[in-house]
Amino acid sequence: MKIAILSRNKKLYSTRRLREAVDDAGHESVILDHVKCDIVIEEDAPSIHYKGEQITDVDAIIPRIGASVTFYGSAVVRQFEMMKVFTVTGSQALVRSRDKLRSLQILSRAGLGMPKTVFTNFSQEVEDIIDSVGGPPLIVKLLEGTQGVGVVLAPTRNAAESVIQAFHGLRARIIVQEFIEESKGSDIRAFVVDGKVVGAMKRISEEGEFRSNLHRGGTSELIKLSKQERRAALTAANAMGLAVAGVDMLQSERGAMVLEVNSSPGLEGIERATQQDLAGKIVSYIERSVEKHRKKNKQRRRLMNDA
Repeated sequence: MKIAILSRNKKLYSTRRLREAVDDAGHESVILDHVKCDIVIEEDAPSIHYKGEQITDVDAIIPRIGASVTFYGSAVVRQFEMMKVFTVTGSQALVRSRDKLRSLQILSRAGLGMPKTVFTNFSQEVEDIIDSVGGPPLIVKLLEGTQGVGVVLAPTRNAAESVIQAFHGLRARIIVQEFIEESKGSDIRAFVVDGKVVGAMKRISEEGEFRSNLHRGGTSELIKLSKQERRAALTAANAMGLAVAGVDMLQSERGAMVLEVNSSPGLEGIERATQQDLAGKIVSYIERSVEKHRKKNKQRRRLMNDA
Protein backbone atom coordinates (compact mmCIF):
# COMPACT_ATOMS: atom_id res chain seq x y z
CA MET A 1 0.00 0.00 0.00
CA LYS A 2 0.92 3.63 -0.42
CA ILE A 3 0.03 5.66 2.65
CA ALA A 4 0.15 9.46 2.66
CA ILE A 5 0.72 11.39 5.87
CA LEU A 6 -0.82 14.85 5.65
CA SER A 7 1.60 16.98 7.66
CA ARG A 8 3.13 20.43 7.31
CA ASN A 9 6.40 19.42 8.99
CA LYS A 10 8.15 16.14 8.27
CA LYS A 11 10.49 16.71 11.23
CA LEU A 12 7.73 16.55 13.86
CA TYR A 13 7.97 13.52 16.15
CA SER A 14 4.49 12.24 15.29
CA THR A 15 5.08 12.59 11.55
CA ARG A 16 8.45 10.84 11.76
CA ARG A 17 7.06 7.99 13.86
CA LEU A 18 4.13 7.42 11.54
CA ARG A 19 6.45 7.34 8.54
CA GLU A 20 8.72 4.84 10.32
CA ALA A 21 5.73 2.65 11.20
CA VAL A 22 4.45 2.67 7.61
CA ASP A 23 7.88 1.77 6.26
CA ASP A 24 8.49 -0.90 8.93
CA ALA A 25 5.21 -2.56 7.96
CA GLY A 26 6.45 -2.89 4.37
CA HIS A 27 4.33 -0.14 2.85
CA GLU A 28 5.31 2.98 0.92
CA SER A 29 5.05 6.27 2.80
CA VAL A 30 4.79 9.80 1.47
CA ILE A 31 4.41 13.09 3.33
CA LEU A 32 2.15 15.70 1.76
CA ASP A 33 1.86 19.28 3.02
CA HIS A 34 -1.93 19.62 2.87
CA VAL A 35 -1.89 23.41 2.48
CA LYS A 36 0.14 22.95 -0.72
CA CYS A 37 -2.36 20.53 -2.23
CA ASP A 38 -4.53 21.87 -5.05
CA ILE A 39 -8.10 20.60 -5.11
CA VAL A 40 -9.50 20.03 -8.61
CA ILE A 41 -13.26 19.74 -8.75
CA GLU A 42 -14.98 18.41 -11.85
CA GLU A 43 -17.83 16.07 -12.66
CA ASP A 44 -17.07 12.41 -11.87
CA ALA A 45 -13.32 13.06 -11.58
CA PRO A 46 -12.31 14.80 -8.35
CA SER A 47 -8.54 14.99 -7.97
CA ILE A 48 -5.69 16.47 -5.97
CA HIS A 49 -2.53 17.94 -7.43
CA TYR A 50 0.67 18.31 -5.42
CA LYS A 51 3.66 20.26 -6.73
CA GLY A 52 2.26 20.13 -10.23
CA GLU A 53 1.51 16.39 -10.31
CA GLN A 54 -1.80 14.62 -9.92
CA ILE A 55 -2.02 12.18 -7.01
CA THR A 56 -3.51 8.94 -8.27
CA ASP A 57 -2.01 6.01 -6.37
CA VAL A 58 -2.61 6.65 -2.65
CA ASP A 59 -4.45 3.88 -0.78
CA ALA A 60 -4.89 5.62 2.59
CA ILE A 61 -4.18 8.92 4.32
CA ILE A 62 -3.30 9.83 7.90
CA PRO A 63 -4.40 13.44 8.47
CA ARG A 64 -2.24 15.47 10.86
CA ILE A 65 -4.11 18.74 10.43
CA GLY A 66 -3.13 21.69 12.64
CA ALA A 67 -5.90 23.73 14.24
CA SER A 68 -4.90 26.90 12.37
CA VAL A 69 -5.53 25.27 8.96
CA THR A 70 -8.60 23.17 9.80
CA PHE A 71 -10.70 24.74 7.05
CA TYR A 72 -8.36 23.94 4.16
CA GLY A 73 -7.03 20.74 5.72
CA SER A 74 -10.51 19.30 6.11
CA ALA A 75 -11.28 20.24 2.49
CA VAL A 76 -8.24 18.22 1.35
CA VAL A 77 -9.36 15.24 3.44
CA ARG A 78 -12.86 15.58 1.96
CA GLN A 79 -11.39 15.52 -1.54
CA PHE A 80 -9.51 12.30 -0.78
CA GLU A 81 -12.80 10.85 0.50
CA MET A 82 -14.45 11.80 -2.80
CA MET A 83 -11.58 9.98 -4.54
CA LYS A 84 -12.53 6.86 -2.49
CA VAL A 85 -9.25 6.92 -0.52
CA PHE A 86 -9.44 5.54 3.01
CA THR A 87 -8.75 8.11 5.72
CA VAL A 88 -7.89 7.46 9.35
CA THR A 89 -9.82 10.60 10.33
CA GLY A 90 -12.92 11.58 8.39
CA SER A 91 -13.41 15.19 7.33
CA GLN A 92 -16.66 15.60 9.28
CA ALA A 93 -15.16 14.17 12.46
CA LEU A 94 -12.14 16.46 12.05
CA VAL A 95 -14.28 19.59 11.73
CA ARG A 96 -16.53 18.47 14.59
CA SER A 97 -13.59 17.89 16.93
CA ARG A 98 -12.18 21.38 16.29
CA ASP A 99 -15.42 23.08 17.31
CA LYS A 100 -15.15 23.12 21.13
CA LEU A 101 -18.78 24.08 21.67
CA ARG A 102 -20.18 21.49 19.27
CA SER A 103 -17.87 18.84 20.75
CA LEU A 104 -19.13 19.51 24.26
CA GLN A 105 -22.74 19.30 23.07
CA ILE A 106 -22.05 15.95 21.39
CA LEU A 107 -20.28 14.59 24.48
CA SER A 108 -23.10 15.78 26.73
CA ARG A 109 -25.67 14.07 24.49
CA ALA A 110 -23.65 10.85 24.84
CA GLY A 111 -24.21 10.99 28.60
CA LEU A 112 -20.57 11.61 29.51
CA GLY A 113 -19.51 13.38 32.67
CA MET A 114 -17.90 16.77 32.14
CA PRO A 115 -17.30 19.99 34.06
CA LYS A 116 -20.25 22.41 34.12
CA THR A 117 -19.78 24.70 31.15
CA VAL A 118 -21.40 27.94 29.96
CA PHE A 119 -21.18 29.54 26.53
CA THR A 120 -22.82 32.90 25.85
CA ASN A 121 -23.01 35.34 22.98
CA PHE A 122 -21.19 38.17 24.81
CA SER A 123 -23.83 38.21 27.55
CA GLN A 124 -23.64 41.01 30.13
CA GLU A 125 -25.04 38.71 32.82
CA VAL A 126 -21.55 37.92 34.08
CA GLU A 127 -22.58 37.14 37.67
CA ASP A 128 -25.16 34.61 36.46
CA ILE A 129 -22.52 32.97 34.23
CA ILE A 130 -20.16 32.61 37.21
CA ASP A 131 -22.92 31.18 39.44
CA SER A 132 -23.97 28.70 36.73
CA VAL A 133 -20.64 26.87 36.97
CA GLY A 134 -20.63 26.87 40.78
CA GLY A 135 -18.75 30.12 41.37
CA PRO A 136 -15.00 30.69 41.59
CA PRO A 137 -12.46 29.35 41.13
CA LEU A 138 -13.35 28.72 37.50
CA ILE A 139 -11.74 28.30 34.08
CA VAL A 140 -12.18 30.65 31.12
CA LYS A 141 -11.20 29.22 27.72
CA LEU A 142 -10.96 30.70 24.26
CA LEU A 143 -12.98 28.60 21.84
CA GLU A 144 -10.08 28.67 19.38
CA GLY A 145 -7.30 27.97 21.90
CA THR A 146 -5.02 24.90 21.69
CA GLN A 147 -2.28 23.34 23.85
CA GLY A 148 -3.31 25.39 26.88
CA VAL A 149 -3.10 28.77 25.10
CA GLY A 150 -6.08 31.01 25.90
CA VAL A 151 -6.94 29.14 29.13
CA VAL A 152 -7.20 31.25 32.31
CA LEU A 153 -7.82 30.23 35.91
CA ALA A 154 -9.88 32.86 37.74
CA PRO A 155 -9.48 32.21 41.50
CA THR A 156 -11.94 34.85 42.77
CA ARG A 157 -15.24 36.39 41.70
CA ASN A 158 -13.58 39.74 40.94
CA ALA A 159 -10.92 38.03 38.82
CA ALA A 160 -13.56 35.99 36.99
CA GLU A 161 -15.64 39.08 36.22
CA SER A 162 -12.57 40.95 34.97
CA VAL A 163 -11.38 38.10 32.71
CA ILE A 164 -14.84 37.45 31.21
CA GLN A 165 -15.47 41.16 30.60
CA ALA A 166 -12.01 41.58 29.06
CA PHE A 167 -12.57 38.71 26.60
CA HIS A 168 -16.05 40.04 25.77
CA GLY A 169 -14.54 43.49 25.18
CA LEU A 170 -12.23 41.93 22.62
CA ARG A 171 -15.21 40.12 21.03
CA ALA A 172 -13.44 36.83 21.73
CA ARG A 173 -15.72 33.81 22.03
CA ILE A 174 -15.17 31.93 25.25
CA ILE A 175 -16.53 29.15 27.41
CA VAL A 176 -16.63 29.37 31.20
CA GLN A 177 -16.05 26.09 32.95
CA GLU A 178 -16.17 24.62 36.44
CA PHE A 179 -12.75 24.16 38.06
CA ILE A 180 -12.24 20.60 39.32
CA GLU A 181 -10.01 21.29 42.30
CA GLU A 182 -9.45 17.66 43.29
CA SER A 183 -7.70 16.96 39.95
CA LYS A 184 -4.77 18.95 41.43
CA GLY A 185 -3.46 20.25 38.13
CA SER A 186 -3.32 16.88 36.41
CA ASP A 187 -5.35 15.15 33.73
CA ILE A 188 -5.46 11.89 31.79
CA ARG A 189 -4.84 11.34 28.08
CA ALA A 190 -6.31 8.08 26.79
CA PHE A 191 -5.20 7.07 23.30
CA VAL A 192 -7.90 5.26 21.35
CA VAL A 193 -7.36 3.25 18.15
CA ASP A 194 -10.20 1.36 16.46
CA GLY A 195 -12.45 1.04 19.50
CA LYS A 196 -9.70 0.16 22.00
CA VAL A 197 -7.70 2.16 24.52
CA VAL A 198 -4.13 1.29 23.47
CA GLY A 199 -2.32 3.59 25.88
CA ALA A 200 -2.92 6.07 28.69
CA MET A 201 -0.85 8.57 30.60
CA LYS A 202 -1.33 11.00 33.44
CA ARG A 203 -0.09 14.51 32.72
CA ILE A 204 1.04 16.50 35.73
CA SER A 205 1.40 20.27 35.69
CA GLU A 206 4.56 22.11 36.59
CA GLU A 207 4.58 23.58 40.10
CA GLY A 208 2.55 26.78 40.19
CA GLU A 209 0.79 25.93 36.90
CA PHE A 210 -2.75 24.55 36.63
CA ARG A 211 -2.45 23.49 32.97
CA SER A 212 -0.99 20.02 32.52
CA ASN A 213 -0.09 20.30 28.81
CA LEU A 214 3.33 18.83 28.06
CA HIS A 215 3.98 21.85 25.82
CA ARG A 216 3.74 24.02 28.96
CA GLY A 217 6.33 22.14 31.00
CA GLY A 218 4.12 19.39 32.37
CA THR A 219 5.38 15.85 32.91
CA SER A 220 3.76 12.51 32.14
CA GLU A 221 3.65 9.07 33.68
CA LEU A 222 2.05 5.74 32.86
CA ILE A 223 -1.39 5.18 34.33
CA LYS A 224 -3.82 2.27 34.41
CA LEU A 225 -7.34 3.43 33.70
CA SER A 226 -10.32 2.37 35.77
CA LYS A 227 -13.17 0.61 33.97
CA GLN A 228 -15.22 3.80 34.15
CA GLU A 229 -12.39 5.92 32.69
CA ARG A 230 -11.81 3.40 29.91
CA ARG A 231 -15.52 3.30 29.08
CA ALA A 232 -15.69 7.12 29.06
CA ALA A 233 -12.75 7.35 26.65
CA LEU A 234 -14.25 4.84 24.22
CA THR A 235 -17.71 6.44 24.40
CA ALA A 236 -16.23 9.89 23.74
CA ALA A 237 -14.21 8.77 20.71
CA ASN A 238 -17.20 6.90 19.30
CA ALA A 239 -19.54 9.86 19.85
CA MET A 240 -17.14 12.09 17.91
CA GLY A 241 -16.85 9.54 15.09
CA LEU A 242 -13.09 9.15 15.57
CA ALA A 243 -11.28 5.83 15.10
CA VAL A 244 -8.02 7.41 16.34
CA ALA A 245 -8.33 9.93 19.14
CA GLY A 246 -6.72 11.36 22.22
CA VAL A 247 -9.36 11.72 24.93
CA ASP A 248 -8.51 14.15 27.74
CA MET A 249 -10.19 13.55 31.09
CA LEU A 250 -10.07 14.77 34.67
CA GLN A 251 -10.30 12.52 37.70
CA SER A 252 -12.95 13.94 40.02
CA GLU A 253 -15.09 12.97 42.99
CA ARG A 254 -17.92 12.51 40.46
CA GLY A 255 -15.86 10.13 38.31
CA ALA A 256 -14.11 10.69 34.98
CA MET A 257 -14.90 14.03 33.36
CA VAL A 258 -14.18 14.43 29.66
CA LEU A 259 -12.54 17.73 28.71
CA GLU A 260 -11.77 17.30 25.02
CA VAL A 261 -11.35 14.78 22.22
CA ASN A 262 -8.33 15.42 20.00
CA SER A 263 -8.51 14.23 16.40
CA SER A 264 -4.75 14.60 15.78
CA PRO A 265 -3.27 13.41 19.08
CA GLY A 266 0.48 13.76 19.46
CA LEU A 267 2.53 10.59 19.82
CA GLU A 268 5.69 11.80 21.55
CA GLY A 269 4.53 12.13 25.16
CA ILE A 270 2.32 9.07 25.26
CA GLU A 271 4.74 6.75 23.46
CA ARG A 272 7.45 7.70 25.91
CA ALA A 273 5.17 7.30 28.92
CA THR A 274 3.71 3.96 27.82
CA GLN A 275 6.70 2.56 25.91
CA GLN A 276 4.17 1.39 23.30
CA ASP A 277 4.44 1.54 19.51
CA LEU A 278 1.24 3.53 19.01
CA ALA A 279 2.23 4.63 15.49
CA GLY A 280 2.40 0.94 14.59
CA LYS A 281 -1.08 0.37 15.99
CA ILE A 282 -2.43 3.12 13.72
CA VAL A 283 -0.80 1.45 10.70
CA SER A 284 -2.26 -1.93 11.74
CA TYR A 285 -5.69 -0.27 11.87
CA ILE A 286 -5.18 1.00 8.31
CA GLU A 287 -4.20 -2.49 7.14
CA ARG A 288 -7.39 -3.95 8.61
CA SER A 289 -9.56 -1.20 7.19
CA VAL A 290 -8.38 -0.56 3.64
CA GLU A 291 -9.65 -3.87 2.23
CA LYS A 292 -13.05 -3.37 3.89
CA HIS A 293 -13.11 0.14 2.45
CA ARG A 294 -12.41 -1.17 -1.05
CA LYS A 295 -15.17 -3.78 -0.79
CA LYS A 296 -17.69 -1.12 0.28
CA ASN A 297 -16.73 1.08 -2.66
CA LYS A 298 -17.14 -1.86 -5.08
CA GLN A 299 -20.58 -2.61 -3.65
CA ARG A 300 -21.60 1.05 -4.03
CA ARG A 301 -20.45 1.10 -7.67
CA ARG A 302 -22.32 -2.14 -8.35
CA LEU A 303 -25.53 -0.76 -6.87
CA MET A 304 -25.19 2.48 -8.85
CA ASN A 305 -24.63 0.53 -12.09
CA ASP A 306 -27.64 -1.69 -11.38
CA ALA A 307 -29.78 1.37 -10.76
